[in-house]
This record gives sequence, structure tokens and C-alpha cells, in this order.
Amino acid sequence: MRKLALAGALGVAAAVVLAGCSTPTPAEEETGDIRVWLVGTDTPQEARDYLKATFEEENPGSTLTIEEQQWTGLVDLLTTSLSSSDSPDVVEVGNTQAAAFTSAGAFLDITDMYEDLGGDDLLPGFVEAGSYDGKFYAAPYYSGSRIVFYNTAQYAQAGVEVPTTLQEYVDNAGKLAAALPGVAGVWYPGQDWYNALPFIWENGGEVAVQNSDGTWDAQFSSPGSLTGLEQVQALMESSTAPKDGDESNLWVPFREEKAATISAPSWAYWSIIADEDQNDTALTDTLGYFALPGKDGGAAQVFAGGSNIAISAKSAHPTLAKSALSIIESPEYQTILAGAGLVPALTSLGDKTAGATPELAAIIAEAAATAKLTPASPKWADVEAARVLQDFFVQLANGGDAASLAADLDTKIEAILNG
Repeated sequence: MRKLALAGALGVAAAVVLAGCSTPTPAEEETGDIRVWLVGTDTPQEARDYLKATFEEENPGSTLTIEEQQWTGLVDLLTTSLSSSDSPDVVEVGNTQAAAFTSAGAFLDITDMYEDLGGDDLLPGFVEAGSYDGKFYAAPYYSGSRIVFYNTAQYAQAGVEVPTTLQEYVDNAGKLAAALPGVAGVWYPGQDWYNALPFIWENGGEVAVQNSDGTWDAQFSSPGSLTGLEQVQALMESSTAPKDGDESNLWVPFREEKAATISAPSWAYWSIIADEDQNDTALTDTLGYFALPGKDGGAAQVFAGGSNIAISAKSAHPTLAKSALSIIESPEYQTILAGAGLVPALTSLGDKTAGATPELAAIIAEAAATAKLTPASPKWADVEAARVLQDFFVQLANGGDAASLAADLDTKIEAILNG
């Protein structure tokens, strides 16, 4: 579910294989200093503190340092860093990016750890994303499907109720914008392709499908996809979000009541209510949430965002790195993530998600039950890195013709996936 800024990432990532395979893994020392790369701010401080303290307690004389990276440009950074002599030891990677590195040999084979890390209790879709050629390279870290947050007071002021179908959701956006001048019915920045996927899927479209001969056929210009894209364009038209903006920090305009609705990962809840006592309005008094409705009701198929976690094939301390990974996948650590609104890597802890309210936990579970992933191609990271999706949706937000733009996008995607 992640923003990247490197064209041809897989081709460059392939170089990691050569670099990683040409140099023997250094002999493990009794002690060492390992570096863990976590991306963005999704991992709560409590979890970071627990990881460092537990690791250093279990490995006397060794230290663990957490280095925070950013999603933008991550594939570029990993491609360079994982092949260097100063590679980080443990790295977080977006679930849609994992295949580019597992297939390139950039991660250490941890098949022998599968059962100890959780085995069949691990999120199956993320196990698949972290596996290649029958081997396990990147463990699930966390998942989180997008849900809808809305301002109950603004909905009441506009005379709008929670929608029961996808079209009602689109219609409500226009009604809210009309009734609340200067307020976005749904905050929809132009680059946000993640929130467009449910509209494509619910209308019978796909991103890309694999043919029997192994080639990929992009589907943005299919009839179902175009129907969904028309709904997305309608949302964009009624939104005051920047036409060239991205989906980061969606909760900021929502907290400032510049948007009546946002669709965001479930863990955004904690950012929405953060420092509530310092705000002029009591956000929890007007905060509502629901699962994005499907075309004919029920919960829509939304994008299953989240991350995998892996050990660099060039880690100088693979045994210590495995110790850190075991802590990350432990019930204790994963329960902390669940309490922060993340869907934990261990399915048995699903009922711990979002300890805020049972209602919110139930909505998160409902959304996660139908969530989908992007095409399972090792080259999908290249598609994201080339930013063809962001460019397409910015043009759509600026009023471009969906059909012609989609046909051009399909051509670009197929050139990457089949290249």
C-alpha cells in the first residue's frame, strides 16, 4: 500500500541478488549492534521501546537501534542499502513491494523460522507476499484495511446519513460539499490510487490479470473499471483536496473539520484523536466510522495495506537479526500493534485490534474480511515505483477523459509487468 519513487526498481533490485550472493554471510559474533528499519510512524513508540528493551535484555552486550525511514523512495533506498557493505539488519517493506526483493534474493531465507514465528497463525496473504519459489523470506508485520471516518455533526447538519451502497457514498460526498461550503464531502487528493481500488473491484473491474501464458493484461480500461473510475472522478470533483496531493496525513484536514469524510487505514483512528484535549472540538464526540459499503451493500472490497518484515541477506549479524524478528512476531509485541489499531500478524490476536471500542474493532474486522491485494507479480513494485498510477489519478482529478487515460495506463502497466 505504498508510495515509491524509483522507475525500474525490480531491475535494480536484481542487482541486489548479485551483490548479496557474491559475498558470504559474515560469521555471527557473540555480540553486535543491529539496525532495524521501520517505515513511517505507524509503529507506536511503545512497540519500539519494547523491541529494544527485550532484545538487549535477551542478548547481553548487543544493542538494537531503530532507524525510521519514509515510504516515499523506499524501494530506491532498499535497493541501494541491501546490497551495500553497511546493510541494515532487519527491514520493514510494504506488502506490495515484498515480491521485488524476495524474488531478487535480497532477504535472508527464514523458512526454518516459519513455525516458531507463528506458522499457520500468520496472516496467510502476507505469508504469500513474503514467499518466493517455495521459500519464506519476509514475515507478516501488520495489516490494516481502509475504513471510513466521518464527522457525525457535519453529516447531521447536511442531512446526510451513513450510506448503505457505494453509489450512496459518492452521492453523499456531493451533498455534503453543497451543504457545507469550503468543506470536502470526502477528502480525495489526486495521487491517492489506494482508495480508488474498491470502486474498480466493486464494479467488476480489475487492476491486472495474468493470462495462461504468464503474461499480464492490465484492466483499467475494462467496462467495470471505467464505471468505478467515473465514481472516483465524481468524488474528486466534490473534494477540496489538492489535485496533485497524496494520501499522507489524511486525518489533518479531518481534524480541522475541512473534510466531513476520509477513507484511511484503521490505525488512523489514533492520529485523529491524538492530543484531543488540545483541540477546540471534542473529536470523539463527533467521530463516527463505518466500512466502505459495497456496490450492492455489505462491505466493499478494499485494499489490504500493511507491511512485511525481513532480514537482509547481507546482515552482518543474522543470528541477532533472527532474535529481533522473533520478538517482533511475538504475541507480546503484536498485541501492542493491535492496541494501536493495526491488524496483527498473528490471526489469533485479531480480536485485540484497535482496543478503542468494540464497535471500531468490529468494523475493522468487517473491512479486513473482504480486503484484496494488488497483482501478485514480482514486478508490481516497478509499477508503483514508476508512479504511473499517481500520474494517472492526478490527470483524472484534473478532469481528464477516463477512457483514454485508462487505455494509456494499461499500456504502461503491461510494458512494466511483461518487460
